[in-house]
Amino acid sequence: MKAEAMLFGGVALFFGGSAALYGMWSQDETGTVALVVACGMAALVAFFCLIQYRRRGTRAQDRTGAEVADAAGPVAFFPDESPWPIVTALGFALTAGGVVFGLWLFLIGLGVLARGVFGMVYQYAHR
Repeated sequence: MKAEAMLFGGVALFFGGSAALYGMWSQDETGTVALVVACGMAALVAFFCLIQYRRRGTRAQDRTGAEVADAAGPVAFFPDESPWPIVTALGFALTAGGVVFGLWLFLIGLGVLARGVFGMVYQYAHR
């Protein structure tokens, strides 16, 4: 993950520098904000990859002298099917509809959305 962290860190620096130069020369808020958002997204991915590298250390793909057999074994945890993403999407749709149709629908949607998010967060708490 170190190579990925460096790659996305470079992308974030590029977009950050581009945003600064574009903002100074063009005085256009829309393009500057778009470049700042792109910088933030690349920085977020770089941060995630760096944290994973520090937690798990080097992978077989990171070492130049690694064999194919070094990467064998369990890769990661892959969750089973879950109803919580559908509940979360329904809650978001109800909440967005409540903005248009009234406070009563907004509050119902907020409750369904909260249940869906908490369901996803605590789905594997017993693991």
